Amino acid sequence: MKGVRQLTIITTIVLFISTLCSCNKAQREELKASHADSLIFAAGALMQYDRLLTLVDSFEATGDINKLDAYRWRGAYYYHQKQYRMSEVCFRKALDNDVKTDFDQLVYNKVVRRLSELLVVRGDYEGALQIAVPAIDKMDKTGIGSDVDYAILYNNIGVCQLNLGQDKEAAESFEKARQNYRERWETDTTSRGLQEAVVGTVYTSQAYIKRRNYEQAIYWTNRTEMLLDEYRQRPDARTSYFDEYQGRIEIMRATALQGLGQKKLANEAYKRFQQTAFSKTGTGRIHGNDYLVSARRYREAADNYRYLDKAMAEHGLQPTLDVIQQYMLPKCRANYEAHRADSANAMGRRILHILDSAITLQKQSASAELATIYHTNEKENELTRQQAAMSRQQFIAVTGIMLLLLIFLVVYIIIRRKAQRRLTAAHDKLEEAHSKLKTAYGQLEETTKVKERFESELRIARDIQNSMVPSQFPTRPGLDIHASMTPAREVGGDLYDYLLQDDKLYFCVGDVSGKGVPAALFMAQAIRLFRSIAKQHQLPSTIATRINDELTEENEQGMFVTMFIGLIDLSTGHMHFCNAGHNPPVFADEFLKMETNAPIGLWEGLDFVGEEIDNVKSKPFFIYTDGLNEAENPAQEQFGDERLLEFLRNCQCTSAQEVVEAISTEVERHRNGAEPNDDMTLMYLKVD
Repeated sequence: MKGVRQLTIITTIVLFISTLCSCNKAQREELKASHADSLIFAAGALMQYDRLLTLVDSFEATGDINKLDAYRWRGAYYYHQKQYRMSEVCFRKALDNDVKTDFDQLVYNKVVRRLSELLVVRGDYEGALQIAVPAIDKMDKTGIGSDVDYAILYNNIGVCQLNLGQDKEAAESFEKARQNYRERWETDTTSRGLQEAVVGTVYTSQAYIKRRNYEQAIYWTNRTEMLLDEYRQRPDARTSYFDEYQGRIEIMRATALQGLGQKKLANEAYKRFQQTAFSKTGTGRIHGNDYLVSARRYREAADNYRYLDKAMAEHGLQPTLDVIQQYMLPKCRANYEAHRADSANAMGRRILHILDSAITLQKQSASAELATIYHTNEKENELTRQQAAMSRQQFIAVTGIMLLLLIFLVVYIIIRRKAQRRLTAAHDKLEEAHSKLKTAYGQLEETTKVKERFESELRIARDIQNSMVPSQFPTRPGLDIHASMTPAREVGGDLYDYLLQDDKLYFCVGDVSGKGVPAALFMAQAIRLFRSIAKQHQLPSTIATRINDELTEENEQGMFVTMFIGLIDLSTGHMHFCNAGHNPPVFADEFLKMETNAPIGLWEGLDFVGEEIDNVKSKPFFIYTDGLNEAENPAQEQFGDERLLEFLRNCQCTSAQEVVEAISTEVERHRNGAEPNDDMTLMYLKVD
């Protein structure tokens, strides 16, 4: 009994010492992590990013920082290197680790802030919400989270909700962000809180402008200006921000006022923007085009785009596919709308010239990203092996001490054997799980590459399809014609075309059955046949009959196309037409009554019936596909024929292009954020 009592006392003492050492060890580890973070932060502040990465690897290897903090800093490194996909990968790896201490919670907050920002910029709004909303809940439960953490996360949540059509929830999130920014600057002895609030409200204003909610955009722009004025009063404010953000405020205000139809006030705001030094920079000029394009001041927008290369150099942008889409194509369009054909053609040739290199650059970037991920995983595996080795050494040392204290060699051997068997079994399971994880990750990467390649090919197919329909229209006196085509998917089955030969104007609008790539191929055949037969000076009914003869051959899928084909003698105003199962056009503000023909491509040997109108001069003619009148809003209410007639009768537009653009805007307003359910093609013409 005495021996048992002594053994119990010794065991209790050992356990007490072990617990005390564990507490001291946790405190020491948190202090070491804080000191290591300070050194890493200092390297980042000096923009010594390679040194930052070296410090992170070193401190993780020695155990001064854990995996959560290490991946947080690696994500920051790749972010500053503009490798945003790799930055996202590292931040996600950071969130895979448990939050065990208050210091870990602070690191977790920073990771979630930056990761949600990356996802918002990329347009992954649902993904950003899945990251940000649980972070708010965790901060509420732990009580660890600064005002700026809450403000930035609520602002990101608001942007996501706004872009997902949750306007009411977005407004509440933006107000919460504003309140946390206020608490931040009211308790901060420096001006940093106000500066952060200015930046945050700028993002809010831009989000509303992007969603074309111009009234809210004006409201938040005014709040941004009030914050900037208050920031100016602080003695430690960074004066370099004043001019730039005043310029951003004025151009946002000009864009929003233009969207509200207050053109005079919008122009005055733009003039104030031009008085800032920011408006003279390459970046400022590109921002200025937000207003100029909305105001259709294409000539000035084209002038600003001359500074695009300078702006790209300022931000270190490479000619990637995203840069081509966001900046170079708008530059080409601005020059085209400004009737600078040479500049538009030059920009088009430049885009074609760098397209291959942009695709190659994207592939190289993806390959480098995969190589980096592989290198990171290898480094992580090596670190895990080192830590496992250290753990085994510590286990042996502790076991030796216990052996000396308890002097029960036999018991120790039995316990050690049992522990070794459990450790071996656990290690085997870990290896098996790791192998499965690597296989799954490889499959995910391959799926992602295939998806990106497919999306790229669809974008190229859409560009090819758009090039098949006219983008320029005749400027002949007495003739005003304009058309547009908006696919519901990447590619569609709608079509339009015209052919002007002397005083004869051939034109057509069509809608292929189905959607996607098959419809696009069928549409290409229909356009080719129309152009070929129209050049032979045939009547519309003959054109429809001959197209039908061609398309019904080997048409095993049973596809067809509805078409309206017209021929106008511009000198007399006389029009021949043939309607092949298409929606009735609007002629002189009424639906045209016509003969009913079958759609083209269904049955062989049909003879299509044509009709005539003696004189169409001075009477507007509007042709469309059912993507217009069947456009639905979130409540599944269609745009409808009556709404179309009412709009055309009350339209005050002065040109065919304005009519087409106005109807497109009206349909978009009716959809109210709902996805298009069909392709939409519009054509408006008038002969004087």
